[in-house]
Amino acid sequence: MEFKILDWIQTIRTPAGDAVMCFITRLGDAGMIWILAAILLLAIPKTRRTGMVLAAALCIDFVLCNGILKNLFARIRPCEINTSISLLIARPGDFSFPSGHTAASFAAAAALFFAGERKLWKPAMVLASLIAFSRLYLYVHYPTDIIGGILVGIAAGYLGFIVVKRWMDRKGMAACQL
Repeated sequence: MEFKILDWIQTIRTPAGDAVMCFITRLGDAGMIWILAAILLLAIPKTRRTGMVLAAALCIDFVLCNGILKNLFARIRPCEINTSISLLIARPGDFSFPSGHTAASFAAAAALFFAGERKLWKPAMVLASLIAFSRLYLYVHYPTDIIGGILVGIAAGYLGFIVVKRWMDRKGMAACQL
């Protein structure tokens, strides 16, 4: 079933779509766009707490997704099974489940949501969804890898929020004291 979905997506590919999806997926490479967002938020006193939540969520996501789950499941990528698809990006060297791009992206969007950033979490969720879809479009993840990444990401976003909240509570800090 998963290959049927991936193969159907290949039928809607276009040269313009290829360029857009390659660009979108690069935004998620190594979580860089989200790391940059965390640094920016940390640099602004008014958004420092949100930056802390985002940074914590990304760290938790990295440990869960790349440190534990990918190695635990050791799922090979669809492009390694169906080699007839010519990849538009370099073949990823790690395992497939869960999608790291998706997990980091949804960790960021969820962290922004739980931190109460009403204006930021919605565009982050749109970008996270586009990054997740790009991984299917580029034939480097199965649909269940994406679902797993979404779940891991949301959990990491929530845990990042809880960690920062508890740390601030222990320190007796209000959000504006940072």
